[in-house]
Amino acid sequence: MSLLPVEQAYRLAERAEEHRWLVTGLWSEEAVGIIGGEPKCCKSFLALDLAVAVAAGIPFLRRFPVARPGRVLLYAAEDALHIVRRRLEGISAAAGVALADLDIQVITAPAVRLDLEADRRSLGATVARLKPRLLMLDPFVRLHRIDENASGEVAPLLAFLRELQRRHGVAVTVVHHAKKGGGGVRAGQALRGSSEFHAWGDSNLYLRRNGENLTLTVEHRAAAPIPTLSLELAQHGDALALEVVERHAPVSPQPISLDERITTVLADAGRPLPFPELRSRCRVRAATLYERLAALSAAGSIVKSGDGYHRAES
Repeated sequence: MSLLPVEQAYRLAERAEEHRWLVTGLWSEEAVGIIGGEPKCCKSFLALDLAVAVAAGIPFLRRFPVARPGRVLLYAAEDALHIVRRRLEGISAAAGVALADLDIQVITAPAVRLDLEADRRSLGATVARLKPRLLMLDPFVRLHRIDENASGEVAPLLAFLRELQRRHGVAVTVVHHAKKGGGGVRAGQALRGSSEFHAWGDSNLYLRRNGENLTLTVEHRAAAPIPTLSLELAQHGDALALEVVERHAPVSPQPISLDERITTVLADAGRPLPFPELRSRCRVRAATLYERLAALSAAGSIVKSGDGYHRAES
Protein backbone atom coordinates (compact mmCIF):
# COMPACT_ATOMS: atom_id res chain seq x y z
CA MET A 1 0.00 0.00 0.00
CA SER A 2 1.47 3.39 -1.03
CA LEU A 3 1.63 6.22 1.50
CA LEU A 4 0.38 9.75 0.97
CA PRO A 5 3.12 12.40 0.79
CA VAL A 6 3.59 14.49 3.94
CA GLU A 7 5.80 17.42 4.97
CA GLN A 8 6.68 18.89 8.35
CA ALA A 9 4.69 22.07 8.93
CA TYR A 10 7.73 24.33 9.31
CA ARG A 11 8.98 23.23 5.87
CA LEU A 12 5.81 24.32 4.10
CA ALA A 13 6.09 27.33 1.83
CA GLU A 14 5.51 30.61 3.64
CA ARG A 15 3.47 32.06 0.80
CA ALA A 16 1.78 30.95 -2.39
CA GLU A 17 3.86 30.89 -5.54
CA GLU A 18 3.52 34.16 -7.42
CA HIS A 19 1.08 33.96 -10.32
CA ARG A 20 2.89 33.96 -13.64
CA TRP A 21 1.58 35.71 -16.72
CA LEU A 22 2.01 35.56 -20.46
CA VAL A 23 0.17 38.90 -20.67
CA THR A 24 -0.09 40.59 -17.30
CA GLY A 25 -3.65 40.54 -16.02
CA LEU A 26 -5.13 39.08 -19.20
CA TRP A 27 -3.59 35.69 -20.01
CA SER A 28 -1.80 33.34 -17.63
CA GLU A 29 1.48 31.75 -18.65
CA GLU A 30 0.92 28.51 -20.60
CA ALA A 31 -2.85 28.91 -20.18
CA VAL A 32 -5.45 27.39 -22.45
CA GLY A 33 -8.57 29.43 -23.01
CA ILE A 34 -11.20 31.06 -25.16
CA ILE A 35 -11.63 34.37 -26.91
CA GLY A 36 -15.42 34.36 -27.14
CA GLY A 37 -18.19 36.58 -28.40
CA GLU A 38 -21.09 36.90 -30.79
CA PRO A 39 -20.46 37.50 -34.52
CA LYS A 40 -19.10 40.93 -35.47
CA CYS A 41 -17.60 41.53 -32.02
CA CYS A 42 -14.01 41.84 -33.33
CA LYS A 43 -12.88 38.47 -31.89
CA SER A 44 -10.38 37.91 -34.70
CA PHE A 45 -8.99 41.45 -34.32
CA LEU A 46 -8.48 40.81 -30.60
CA ALA A 47 -6.80 37.47 -31.31
CA LEU A 48 -4.43 39.00 -33.87
CA ASP A 49 -3.65 41.88 -31.49
CA LEU A 50 -2.66 39.26 -28.91
CA ALA A 51 -0.49 37.51 -31.50
CA VAL A 52 1.34 40.74 -32.39
CA ALA A 53 1.86 41.65 -28.72
CA VAL A 54 3.32 38.24 -27.78
CA ALA A 55 5.55 38.07 -30.86
CA ALA A 56 6.83 41.63 -30.44
CA GLY A 57 7.00 41.71 -26.64
CA ILE A 58 4.94 44.91 -26.59
CA PRO A 59 1.86 45.70 -24.47
CA PHE A 60 -1.32 44.00 -25.60
CA LEU A 61 -3.89 46.63 -26.64
CA ARG A 62 -1.06 49.13 -26.00
CA ARG A 63 -1.71 48.71 -22.29
CA PHE A 64 -1.02 45.22 -20.83
CA PRO A 65 2.66 44.16 -20.65
CA VAL A 66 3.76 40.87 -22.20
CA ALA A 67 5.81 39.06 -19.58
CA ARG A 68 7.08 36.25 -21.81
CA PRO A 69 7.28 37.18 -25.52
CA GLY A 70 8.03 34.56 -28.13
CA ARG A 71 7.01 32.88 -31.35
CA VAL A 72 3.32 32.66 -32.27
CA LEU A 73 1.80 29.86 -34.35
CA LEU A 74 -1.47 31.00 -35.93
CA TYR A 75 -4.19 29.20 -37.84
CA ALA A 76 -6.88 31.54 -39.19
CA ALA A 77 -9.43 29.26 -40.80
CA GLU A 78 -12.12 31.77 -41.80
CA ASP A 79 -10.11 34.51 -43.49
CA ALA A 80 -8.09 34.48 -46.69
CA LEU A 81 -4.35 34.70 -46.10
CA HIS A 82 -4.07 38.17 -47.69
CA ILE A 83 -6.73 39.46 -45.25
CA VAL A 84 -4.83 37.96 -42.31
CA ARG A 85 -1.66 39.70 -43.51
CA ARG A 86 -3.42 43.04 -43.98
CA ARG A 87 -4.94 42.91 -40.51
CA LEU A 88 -1.62 41.95 -38.92
CA GLU A 89 0.12 44.78 -40.76
CA GLY A 90 -2.47 47.29 -39.53
CA ILE A 91 -2.20 46.10 -35.93
CA SER A 92 1.59 46.12 -36.12
CA ALA A 93 1.58 49.66 -37.50
CA ALA A 94 -0.75 50.82 -34.73
CA ALA A 95 1.66 49.26 -32.22
CA GLY A 96 4.70 50.88 -33.84
CA VAL A 97 6.38 47.68 -35.04
CA ALA A 98 7.00 46.11 -38.45
CA LEU A 99 5.26 42.83 -39.26
CA ALA A 100 8.43 41.60 -41.00
CA ASP A 101 10.25 41.76 -37.66
CA LEU A 102 7.73 39.54 -35.85
CA ASP A 103 7.99 35.78 -35.47
CA ILE A 104 4.40 34.94 -36.34
CA GLN A 105 4.16 31.63 -38.20
CA VAL A 106 0.89 31.15 -40.10
CA ILE A 107 -0.40 27.67 -40.90
CA THR A 108 -1.39 27.82 -44.58
CA ALA A 109 -3.06 24.39 -44.84
CA PRO A 110 -6.57 24.72 -46.33
CA ALA A 111 -8.04 22.70 -43.46
CA VAL A 112 -7.02 21.45 -40.02
CA ARG A 113 -9.48 19.10 -38.29
CA LEU A 114 -8.89 18.17 -34.70
CA ASP A 115 -11.35 15.29 -34.97
CA LEU A 116 -9.00 13.56 -37.42
CA GLU A 117 -6.06 11.64 -35.97
CA ALA A 118 -3.80 12.54 -38.91
CA ASP A 119 -4.41 16.28 -38.45
CA ARG A 120 -3.86 16.04 -34.68
CA ARG A 121 -0.51 14.35 -35.32
CA SER A 122 0.45 17.03 -37.86
CA LEU A 123 -0.46 19.87 -35.51
CA GLY A 124 1.39 18.21 -32.64
CA ALA A 125 4.50 17.71 -34.78
CA THR A 126 4.37 21.35 -35.94
CA VAL A 127 4.15 22.62 -32.37
CA ALA A 128 7.01 20.32 -31.33
CA ARG A 129 9.17 21.60 -34.21
CA LEU A 130 8.46 25.33 -33.95
CA LYS A 131 8.12 25.54 -30.13
CA PRO A 132 5.79 28.56 -30.12
CA ARG A 133 5.02 30.53 -26.98
CA LEU A 134 1.41 30.86 -28.17
CA LEU A 135 -0.75 28.66 -30.39
CA MET A 136 -3.80 30.50 -31.74
CA LEU A 137 -6.68 28.73 -33.51
CA ASP A 138 -9.44 30.85 -35.06
CA PRO A 139 -12.27 29.77 -34.93
CA PHE A 140 -13.04 26.46 -33.25
CA VAL A 141 -16.06 25.79 -35.46
CA ARG A 142 -13.74 25.37 -38.50
CA LEU A 143 -11.53 22.82 -36.73
CA HIS A 144 -13.92 19.85 -36.71
CA ARG A 145 -17.14 18.26 -37.90
CA ILE A 146 -18.48 17.19 -34.53
CA ASP A 147 -21.59 18.21 -32.64
CA GLU A 148 -20.45 21.13 -30.43
CA ASN A 149 -23.41 20.56 -28.13
CA ALA A 150 -22.30 17.02 -27.31
CA SER A 151 -19.93 17.01 -24.36
CA GLY A 152 -18.63 13.56 -25.29
CA GLU A 153 -17.52 14.86 -28.69
CA VAL A 154 -16.15 18.24 -27.57
CA ALA A 155 -14.16 17.01 -24.56
CA PRO A 156 -11.63 14.86 -26.50
CA LEU A 157 -10.72 17.77 -28.80
CA LEU A 158 -10.20 20.15 -25.91
CA ALA A 159 -8.26 17.42 -24.08
CA PHE A 160 -5.92 17.16 -27.07
CA LEU A 161 -5.22 20.92 -26.91
CA ARG A 162 -4.62 20.64 -23.16
CA GLU A 163 -2.15 17.83 -23.87
CA LEU A 164 -0.31 20.07 -26.33
CA GLN A 165 -0.14 22.79 -23.69
CA ARG A 166 1.29 20.48 -21.05
CA ARG A 167 3.68 18.61 -23.31
CA HIS A 168 5.17 21.66 -25.01
CA GLY A 169 4.63 24.45 -22.46
CA VAL A 170 2.62 26.47 -24.96
CA ALA A 171 -0.30 28.79 -24.30
CA VAL A 172 -3.34 27.90 -26.43
CA THR A 173 -5.97 30.43 -27.49
CA VAL A 174 -9.12 29.29 -29.28
CA VAL A 175 -11.56 31.76 -30.82
CA HIS A 176 -15.12 30.58 -30.28
CA HIS A 177 -18.58 31.96 -30.97
CA ALA A 178 -21.15 32.87 -28.34
CA LYS A 179 -24.85 32.24 -28.68
CA LYS A 180 -26.83 35.01 -30.30
CA GLY A 181 -28.85 36.88 -27.72
CA GLY A 182 -26.77 35.54 -24.85
CA GLY A 183 -26.32 38.94 -23.25
CA GLY A 184 -28.54 38.06 -20.31
CA VAL A 185 -26.23 35.39 -18.88
CA ARG A 186 -22.60 35.30 -17.72
CA ALA A 187 -20.24 35.64 -20.65
CA GLY A 188 -18.75 32.17 -20.17
CA GLN A 189 -22.18 30.58 -20.05
CA ALA A 190 -23.10 32.31 -23.31
CA LEU A 191 -20.48 30.36 -25.29
CA ARG A 192 -22.05 28.28 -28.02
CA GLY A 193 -22.24 24.52 -27.53
CA SER A 194 -21.22 22.34 -24.62
CA SER A 195 -20.37 23.70 -21.18
CA GLU A 196 -16.99 21.97 -21.68
CA PHE A 197 -15.75 25.16 -23.37
CA HIS A 198 -16.30 27.32 -20.31
CA ALA A 199 -14.90 24.70 -17.93
CA TRP A 200 -11.79 24.15 -20.08
CA GLY A 201 -10.32 27.66 -20.05
CA ASP A 202 -7.61 28.86 -17.65
CA SER A 203 -7.87 32.40 -19.05
CA ASN A 204 -10.85 33.55 -21.09
CA LEU A 205 -11.56 36.83 -22.86
CA TYR A 206 -15.17 37.66 -23.72
CA LEU A 207 -16.26 40.38 -26.12
CA ARG A 208 -19.77 41.80 -26.05
CA ARG A 209 -21.43 44.53 -28.08
CA ASN A 210 -24.27 46.71 -26.80
CA GLY A 211 -25.18 49.13 -29.55
CA GLU A 212 -21.98 50.99 -30.37
CA ASN A 213 -20.26 49.93 -27.13
CA LEU A 214 -17.82 47.01 -27.25
CA THR A 215 -16.69 45.57 -23.91
CA LEU A 216 -14.05 43.04 -22.91
CA THR A 217 -14.53 40.85 -19.84
CA VAL A 218 -11.64 38.80 -18.42
CA GLU A 219 -11.94 35.53 -16.51
CA HIS A 220 -9.18 33.41 -14.91
CA ARG A 221 -9.19 30.05 -13.21
CA ALA A 222 -6.47 30.98 -10.70
CA ALA A 223 -6.36 34.78 -10.54
CA ALA A 224 -8.71 37.68 -9.87
CA PRO A 225 -10.21 39.29 -12.99
CA ILE A 226 -9.54 42.87 -13.97
CA PRO A 227 -12.48 45.29 -14.38
CA THR A 228 -14.41 45.19 -17.64
CA LEU A 229 -12.80 47.25 -20.41
CA SER A 230 -14.39 49.32 -23.17
CA LEU A 231 -12.83 48.86 -26.60
CA GLU A 232 -13.25 50.36 -30.04
CA LEU A 233 -11.90 49.52 -33.46
CA ALA A 234 -9.96 52.66 -34.34
CA GLN A 235 -8.53 53.83 -37.68
CA HIS A 236 -5.13 55.53 -37.63
CA GLY A 237 -4.15 56.27 -41.21
CA ASP A 238 -3.97 52.87 -42.89
CA ALA A 239 -3.83 51.06 -39.53
CA LEU A 240 -6.96 49.48 -38.06
CA ALA A 241 -6.69 48.09 -34.53
CA LEU A 242 -8.58 47.74 -31.27
CA GLU A 243 -7.81 50.15 -28.48
CA VAL A 244 -8.98 50.67 -24.92
CA VAL A 245 -11.22 53.70 -24.43
CA GLU A 246 -12.10 55.40 -21.18
CA ARG A 247 -15.84 55.75 -20.77
CA HIS A 248 -16.62 58.00 -17.82
CA ALA A 249 -20.10 58.21 -16.43
CA PRO A 250 -21.73 61.55 -17.27
CA VAL A 251 -21.34 64.06 -14.50
CA SER A 252 -24.70 65.16 -13.13
CA PRO A 253 -25.00 68.90 -12.59
CA GLN A 254 -24.80 69.88 -8.97
CA PRO A 255 -28.18 70.98 -7.63
CA ILE A 256 -28.35 74.71 -6.94
CA SER A 257 -29.44 76.01 -3.57
CA LEU A 258 -32.93 77.42 -2.95
CA ASP A 259 -31.49 80.91 -2.53
CA GLU A 260 -29.85 80.65 -5.96
CA ARG A 261 -33.10 79.36 -7.42
CA ILE A 262 -35.03 82.35 -6.00
CA THR A 263 -32.57 84.98 -7.26
CA THR A 264 -32.34 83.29 -10.68
CA VAL A 265 -36.13 83.22 -11.08
CA LEU A 266 -36.35 86.89 -10.13
CA ALA A 267 -33.54 87.85 -12.52
CA ASP A 268 -35.12 85.93 -15.41
CA ALA A 269 -38.55 87.48 -14.78
CA GLY A 270 -37.31 91.02 -15.31
CA ARG A 271 -40.14 92.38 -13.15
CA PRO A 272 -41.35 92.10 -9.55
CA LEU A 273 -43.05 88.79 -8.79
CA PRO A 274 -45.85 88.48 -6.23
CA PHE A 275 -45.38 85.76 -3.62
CA PRO A 276 -47.83 83.21 -5.15
CA GLU A 277 -46.17 83.41 -8.58
CA LEU A 278 -42.68 83.23 -7.08
CA ARG A 279 -43.67 80.19 -5.05
CA SER A 280 -45.10 78.50 -8.16
CA ARG A 281 -41.91 79.07 -10.14
CA CYS A 282 -39.62 77.94 -7.32
CA ARG A 283 -41.79 74.93 -6.45
CA VAL A 284 -41.26 75.17 -2.72
CA ARG A 285 -43.39 75.16 0.44
CA ALA A 286 -44.77 78.59 1.47
CA ALA A 287 -43.18 78.50 4.93
CA THR A 288 -39.76 77.66 3.46
CA LEU A 289 -40.04 80.39 0.84
CA TYR A 290 -41.04 83.02 3.47
CA GLU A 291 -37.99 82.02 5.51
CA ARG A 292 -35.55 82.34 2.59
CA LEU A 293 -37.10 85.59 1.34
CA ALA A 294 -36.64 87.12 4.79
CA ALA A 295 -33.00 86.02 4.84
CA LEU A 296 -32.31 87.33 1.32
CA SER A 297 -34.03 90.63 2.12
CA ALA A 298 -31.94 91.03 5.27
CA ALA A 299 -28.80 90.33 3.22
CA GLY A 300 -29.78 92.95 0.67
CA SER A 301 -30.02 90.46 -2.21
CA ILE A 302 -33.72 91.08 -2.93
CA VAL A 303 -36.20 93.85 -2.29
CA LYS A 304 -39.91 93.67 -1.52
CA SER A 305 -42.15 96.30 -3.08
CA GLY A 306 -45.87 96.78 -3.53
CA ASP A 307 -45.77 94.70 -6.73
CA GLY A 308 -43.86 91.79 -5.23
CA TYR A 309 -40.22 90.75 -4.94
CA HIS A 310 -37.36 91.68 -7.27
CA ARG A 311 -33.58 91.50 -7.37
CA ALA A 312 -31.74 94.30 -5.58
CA GLU A 313 -29.92 96.72 -7.88
CA SER A 314 -26.22 95.93 -7.94
